[in-house]
Amino acid sequence: MLSGEFLRGPRAVAAASQSDGSLGGATAMRALFIIVLSAAALASCTPENNNDVTGSIGNCARQLYSPYNPKDIKQCVAVCIACERGVTTTCSTSCTLKGAH
Repeated sequence: MLSGEFLRGPRAVAAASQSDGSLGGATAMRALFIIVLSAAALASCTPENNNDVTGSIGNCARQLYSPYNPKDIKQCVAVCIACERGVTTTCSTSCTLKGAH
């Protein structure tokens, strides 16, 4: 079979391999792109990580409110603004998304 492919030439072999149902170059690139995009989307779905390694935000919250309740919207927004240097709009949204009422 090798001698038959050699006699037909490389272009004939390439055309035959694409017409037999194998992935072409563009289709293979799309498939690879979808796989990479899916992997990136899954990697971004990690649990929320608190970037406060030193615990300074927790200490700051305890200094503002001795019984700090992160579910209280007023306390949560005040701590966000004072300790995380946020603004009212983003802090309010963040606290709401974290479940504060």
